[in-house]
Amino acid sequence: MTDRLLWERDGVDWPNRESSRFVEAGGLMWHVQQMGQGPVLLLLHGTGASTHSWRDLAPRLAAQFTVIAPDLPGHGFTAMPAPAQLSLTGMARAVADLVDVLGLTIAGAVGHSAGAAIAVQMVFGRRIAPQVVMGMNAALLPLDGAARVLFPPTARLMAATSLAPRLFAWRASDRTAVTRLIDGTGSTLDERGLALYGRLVGDVKHVSAALGMMARWNLENLESRLRGLEVPLSLLVGARDRAVPPAHARRVLAGLPLTTPATLTVLDGLGHLAHEEQPEAAARFIVDAMAATEPRVRVRAAGGRS
Repeated sequence: MTDRLLWERDGVDWPNRESSRFVEAGGLMWHVQQMGQGPVLLLLHGTGASTHSWRDLAPRLAAQFTVIAPDLPGHGFTAMPAPAQLSLTGMARAVADLVDVLGLTIAGAVGHSAGAAIAVQMVFGRRIAPQVVMGMNAALLPLDGAARVLFPPTARLMAATSLAPRLFAWRASDRTAVTRLIDGTGSTLDERGLALYGRLVGDVKHVSAALGMMARWNLENLESRLRGLEVPLSLLVGARDRAVPPAHARRVLAGLPLTTPATLTVLDGLGHLAHEEQPEAAARFIVDAMAATEPRVRVRAAGGRS
């Protein structure tokens, strides 16, 4: 096991490598993938993931959209930020700085898990003004029960020492451990997907960023602000999600203003990584959500099932 991802070595066979480039923004060197033409979609992965999470979905969307997908700070091949930047507000500010440097107007923001919270936070910060926010197994509410009290301090303790990420990376790089980790989300991935996650969790920097993000994540303020969300919100949920309770999506929608357009799509038999398990269904969800914003955003009809 190596404890550091290197683009020259690990990026050789990275999914959609031909769309990758490195961009400096906000004091960080970012790994960003860009493909396609049309209205701009910003794709934000969740904690512990990377651009690989969109490996099968992004090319499908690129037939109709300009797709922008970065590795979040500290994740994948993007540089590690200062610890404070791993908070929700810090992440939202960093991604917004990247969008500014890219000089693109975001028509639709797509976030998986914690990525959805970052997208919504960017909207509230007036850093982006998408026509619709699309959350896939979106983590927009605080954890329930004892986990709400115990998890953040535990993550902070692990993030505070350099030894914990190394031990976690060493243990998680074992294929059995990676399979167990993915199974715990309620999803089932193919060998390629498991191998990519194995590569990521074997990287100490990546693990440190994920732990630091968990330690500093606070959704209390975001939960209260959702009552004032004016941008349309479309949520996609895997019914078998074991990471974010599917019931959270209904709670989110119930708390939105009555004037805010909102939809919920549930995919049976899929887990937290539903967009990786069935990228075709995820692509249809996004195309439908974007089409519903016409005439402000023009995309082709959703009839073509990739």
